[in-house]
Amino acid sequence: MTERQFIEVYGARENNLRDVSLHIPRGQITVFTGVSGSGKSSLVFDTIAAEAQRQLNETFTAFVQGFLPHYGQPDVDRIEHLNAPIIIDQKRVGGGARSTAGTYTDLAAPLRLLFSRFGQPSAGPAFAFSFNTPQGMCPECEGIGRTTQLDVEKLLDRRLSLNGGAILHPEFKVGKWMWKMYPLSGLFDNDKPIEDYTPDELHALLYGADVKVSFGEFGSKYEGLVERFTRMYLKKDAAAMSGRARTVFEAFTTSQTCPLCGGARLNAAALESRIDGQNIAEVSDLEITGLMAFLERLSDPAAARVAAHLQERLQHLVDIGLGYLSLSRETATLSGGESQRLKMIRHLGNSLTDMLYILDEPSVGLHARDVARLTGLLRKLRDKGNTVLVVEHDPDVMAVADHVVDLGPGAGTHGGQVVFEGSYADLQNADTPTGRFLSQHLPVKENVRGATGHLSVQNATLHNLKDVSVAIPTGVLTVVTGVAGSGKSSLINGVFLAQHPDAIVIDQSRVTANSRSAPATYTGIMDDIRKAFARANGVSPALFSFNSEGSCPECSGLGVIYTDLAFMEGMTSVCEVCEGRRFKEEVLAYHLRGHSIADVLEMTAEGALAFFPEKKIRAVLQAMNDVGLGYLKLGQPLSTVSGGEGQRLKLAGELHKRGSVYVMDEPTTGLHLSDIGMLMRLIDRLVDGGNTVLLIEHHLDVIRQADWVIDLGPEGGGAGGEVLYAGPPQGLKTCARSLTGPFL
Repeated sequence: MTERQFIEVYGARENNLRDVSLHIPRGQITVFTGVSGSGKSSLVFDTIAAEAQRQLNETFTAFVQGFLPHYGQPDVDRIEHLNAPIIIDQKRVGGGARSTAGTYTDLAAPLRLLFSRFGQPSAGPAFAFSFNTPQGMCPECEGIGRTTQLDVEKLLDRRLSLNGGAILHPEFKVGKWMWKMYPLSGLFDNDKPIEDYTPDELHALLYGADVKVSFGEFGSKYEGLVERFTRMYLKKDAAAMSGRARTVFEAFTTSQTCPLCGGARLNAAALESRIDGQNIAEVSDLEITGLMAFLERLSDPAAARVAAHLQERLQHLVDIGLGYLSLSRETATLSGGESQRLKMIRHLGNSLTDMLYILDEPSVGLHARDVARLTGLLRKLRDKGNTVLVVEHDPDVMAVADHVVDLGPGAGTHGGQVVFEGSYADLQNADTPTGRFLSQHLPVKENVRGATGHLSVQNATLHNLKDVSVAIPTGVLTVVTGVAGSGKSSLINGVFLAQHPDAIVIDQSRVTANSRSAPATYTGIMDDIRKAFARANGVSPALFSFNSEGSCPECSGLGVIYTDLAFMEGMTSVCEVCEGRRFKEEVLAYHLRGHSIADVLEMTAEGALAFFPEKKIRAVLQAMNDVGLGYLKLGQPLSTVSGGEGQRLKLAGELHKRGSVYVMDEPTTGLHLSDIGMLMRLIDRLVDGGNTVLLIEHHLDVIRQADWVIDLGPEGGGAGGEVLYAGPPQGLKTCARSLTGPFL
């Protein structure tokens, strides 16, 4: 091969990478493997993808760059022969209440075109069929499909007066700015309970009166509580609110299907226009497979031509195992794996070549049967003339690679080196953690534990569940299996958790990822570490907080300085005053057993376990090591932690509980083959300690080690939603309808 046929990386040192240099073949599929924390993401995403994105962005004007995401220069000597990158990650597709699978994939557009040309009676051009335009949206719910009203009974405690705190919303607390409008209006006796108000007074409180209220120097028109709440909160998209704001919002409102459009989101004209007896909302509610059958039936040759383009793109969705979705499905309800596969669909339809596609564990959330469909898509991307880089743990994905790069040998400070480069066949014989575990499989468990009791789910009909009743055994490990869309999440996260709200949920939602959160603060040991330093030095614990008294005044305890350069790319540089250590110089002079607070935050959980004799701190550090996170530094920003690492960090915080029900959603996400055994030992420890553990999982080694398996299916969507098998894993092999059984 000539030089140009490789992407050449020289001296990569991002995060834990140890001066890594390598040549990656262009126009081929390269899979990057290695244990969690070995440096795969640091090399592929933080170095190669970041540099490709940065160089691409630099081709735009400074004005345009101001609107693009900012990528700092990665810590690498140089990278040669990069292609323009397309990064397909696992970040969930957001987009608020107006974003659906149809709008996100742009499949809604050709469907609107079809109805605008061939629907009877005609409602007008294509945008008259969009719930996101004033011409198409339902006037009552403005295209959301639901109406949300303020629940006055939740907002007011009528036994109390205005001065006594009758308005229960936190922004309207006594003495707060928002509260002042009501006592200062002169309309009410501020010490009279609301229940004693006359009808006129109650109307004025809720719906307003024609008066002006003066707040010291300036005045404002008086607004009733309902008017004000509607303007400030109901006119905003609740789905786009932050976590706490949304929780508060939901506490004072009731939501219902829009009475005017019945949840269809569109106005009467759009809903009256039909093709083959169905309107656009009904067609959008069909599963993709049903929608394709509808398009197949179109007899008008001109309509069939418009439909052909749509059918071709819908076929991609079926090929990748998403045939159970409907175009009206809100993107906020999609899992990480579903989101990533939808993103892939967007790129398969284009005719770009010589691009650099970078994927992050695309097999996440995929049943063993569907991984073959995924690898087919990866080959298609390559065969169009593109370079494909995949970070992956699944051996079936590794098997289609033209080239494999294995990082390790361990995690964190024990990793960061290339330990193998070559073909998949050679990797199987390589003496690396990946090579050794490729041929090892856990056996199907013969001696299963007996249940101590049962938790039942009765007549579940959520989403596609078909009147499912199932008993979940307590005191054992139950694994819920089935293809994507078969109803696993609906049964467990939807119905089971609603009926058993005290269960401990360890899911894949991000751990709080602001720049000030770190494993030490998230797990709660930071308080004990500060106290230990304070005791040893006879000073206040607040000095040892980078969010409080002890923080470096230059960078406010962040360790870095963000410089906004207006229209040019912003810069992130290590703080020169504290040299990235986050604390004031005088705080760093205090020591605990020879180490400063900054030294301790630089320690890994493994190193800290050897350093701390303190009991409470050790318990958490031990749990972090037990869940395979010994390589995480105590002060590492949580924004740099992967989804799988975040899930295990949550697990570490819960390990000490007894007699609880644990629900985990695909806990093997981001786990290397060698770590699956570690996870199973942990889960066994939980069960042996008297807990009930319930997993939603596709990994065959985990299914083999269950005490009880509940298999849903047989397919996804409308062709799923039934319990096919419930019993020990041994018996699943003989279940004729199960798609999971044959793979065991």
